[in-house]
Amino acid sequence: MTEEFDAVLTGTDTPVNGTVVETAAGVYTFKAIDESIELTIAHNEDGNWERIAGSEPYLSGWVDELAEQIQINNKLV
Repeated sequence: MTEEFDAVLTGTDTPVNGTVVETAAGVYTFKAIDESIELTIAHNEDGNWERIAGSEPYLSGWVDELAEQIQINNKLV
C-alpha cells in the first residue's frame, strides 16, 4: 500500500484540501480535512476509474481529479 498523501479537489466555492490513502490494492480514499467530503475510487473492469463509495452530494469531475493526483503520486513514490 502507498503512503498517505495530500490532495486537493475543486469544490463548488473553494478548493477542498484533504488526504488520500490506498485502503486496499488499487482502492483509494480521499478524506477532506474539514470532513465535508469522502470519496473512494478504483478501476472498473474496463480499467477506467470510477467512484465506488463516498459522501453525497459529489461532483463527477472529482473522480478524474483524484485519479490524476493518484497517478502523479504513484510516479513519485
